[in-house]
Amino acid sequence: MSDFIKHECGIAMVRLRKPLSYYIDKYGTPAYAMNKMYILMEKQHNRGQDGAGIANIKIDQKPGTRYISRYRSVDQQPISTIFKKISKKYAKAQKEGKDKFMDERWLKDNCAFTGEVWLGHLRYGTHGKNSIENCHPMLRQNNWRSRSLVVAGNFNMTNVDELFDILVDLGQHPKEKVDTVTVMEKIGHFLDEENEKVYSRIKGKYSKREATAIIENEIKLQKVLKRSCKDFDGGYAMTGMTGYGAAFVARDPSGIRPAYYYADDEVVVVASEKPAIKTAFGVDYNDIEEVKPGHALIIDKQGSYGQYQFREPLEKKSCSFERIYFSRGSDPNIYNERKQLGRHLVPPVLKSINFDLKNTVFSYIPNTAETAFLGLMEGMEDYLVAKRKEAIIDGKPSMDTMEELLSFKPRVEKLVMKDAKMRTFIADDAQRDELVSHVYDTTYEVINKGVDTLVVIDDSIVRGTTLEKSILKMLDRLGPKKIVVVSSAPQIRFPDCYGIDMSKIYEFLAFRAMLAMLKENNKEELLQDVYTRCVATANDRDMPNHVNELYNQFTYEELSEKISSIVQPKGMKAEVEVIYQTVNSLHKACPEHLGDWYFTGNFPTPGGNKVVNKAFVNFMEGKLVRAY
Repeated sequence: MSDFIKHECGIAMVRLRKPLSYYIDKYGTPAYAMNKMYILMEKQHNRGQDGAGIANIKIDQKPGTRYISRYRSVDQQPISTIFKKISKKYAKAQKEGKDKFMDERWLKDNCAFTGEVWLGHLRYGTHGKNSIENCHPMLRQNNWRSRSLVVAGNFNMTNVDELFDILVDLGQHPKEKVDTVTVMEKIGHFLDEENEKVYSRIKGKYSKREATAIIENEIKLQKVLKRSCKDFDGGYAMTGMTGYGAAFVARDPSGIRPAYYYADDEVVVVASEKPAIKTAFGVDYNDIEEVKPGHALIIDKQGSYGQYQFREPLEKKSCSFERIYFSRGSDPNIYNERKQLGRHLVPPVLKSINFDLKNTVFSYIPNTAETAFLGLMEGMEDYLVAKRKEAIIDGKPSMDTMEELLSFKPRVEKLVMKDAKMRTFIADDAQRDELVSHVYDTTYEVINKGVDTLVVIDDSIVRGTTLEKSILKMLDRLGPKKIVVVSSAPQIRFPDCYGIDMSKIYEFLAFRAMLAMLKENNKEELLQDVYTRCVATANDRDMPNHVNELYNQFTYEELSEKISSIVQPKGMKAEVEVIYQTVNSLHKACPEHLGDWYFTGNFPTPGGNKVVNKAFVNFMEGKLVRAY
């Protein structure tokens, strides 16, 4: 993605299903779980570079000893920072304990992060300050283990105000009006109530000390999640640990945010991406399962696990951006889907270059577009094979023509490279734009000036500023006749409100193009009409997406044509055309991940329509703020 946007977060959980002594004996180290957590998080560092956090629970610690440990960091390399600190704890314990270091009981009493339940989080903040306080896991500590709660997640809620008011009505006094706090406190409230219900049932039959152990064994986390999550509107993969060692991973009813798990007789493992589990534990992809939408994977104190429904599942709308760009392409399914995205672009690209492959050079912009590029080129090869067959069968070519026909292949060059060391410190806009234009570098003297068409593929085009201010200017210096920019994703038209930092509608290139076309076609009065409807239905839970009416005034192709003219820098010599993936082709390439609201405006929850309408109201009122 040539336009940088913050996105998603990453979760990781390891639950040891046997005593620590088992892993010490089998693997020769008490650091088995720590090492696995490090790999799980490091292999997902693409999901969060603003910060990271780790929490650990020791099960059945005796009173007077610490049973919850937590480290968080917002350093430049937060994962390394955290695990270096944990490793120092181990090294100190080994030095002080000597031969006792391999004794489970001594180790758990004398060294932090030696518990059976581990929870890790990687943060890519879509809002809020980048501070320790905003890093997960969040801790709600209590003197009763069964009421203590640790929460981390990959989520955004669209109805934070509503959730905040619910907490106030419950008699609480939340310290902040942010979804992280409201989510944790709501779950914590119903965890408290579940404690009280169990205690009221056994009160008088046992001493309070005896009741504590019974409560820990009888708490039903499924009931806690049913009651606490019923009002959540958003996309989420929510992980949590209780102080007594039970844990859960709850996924939203539409399956928007990803969550996968693997279990055997030694461990239960959870992560946001399959390759992390595959790499850390060396298991087959087929053994890694998906947490079902509207279900929670619950692991009890004894280590038994199962998936339990806590919300009625809705039509599955897993985030397609995970497949296009966010998740690592080392997942075999994602890799093949990205190649299919490239293949689906063959017909419009051939049309754009007037089928002149001889005078066309193909390349890609960011490295993350390489897989879609491979698919595009495989599609071109298939096209050439078909044309060769046709020429041989129908044309009976000469030997010279036959040799040329069989040896011809598309021209592929590595043209665009990002200079990672290039930084722009100048505040003056004109000078900054000039420097930005040099953040990318190119390979010269491979284009036949004034003859060749250059086709470059990108994952997606969000704002278009990098194209306009940097990439197109740079490519124009190569002297091509035409530049075709191909997006493996459809036109991004609407804000995301489920975990991606795309909340300001006026920043989208497609929105700017639509505004320009309204003006050109004397339809600007529609802006006020839509604004009026957005304001009038602001408090309606089932409001429609009014902004879609504006886009419906024009065809997909008309909008792409206007986008092409917008991104073309002044004074550019080459013709520019921007081609987008169609939504229909996206669904064919990624049939199991049909979440497409940023392209179509078809939000899977009521809060999505509320967010897009509010984003439009903010634009009309000149408010440069988030819509949720």
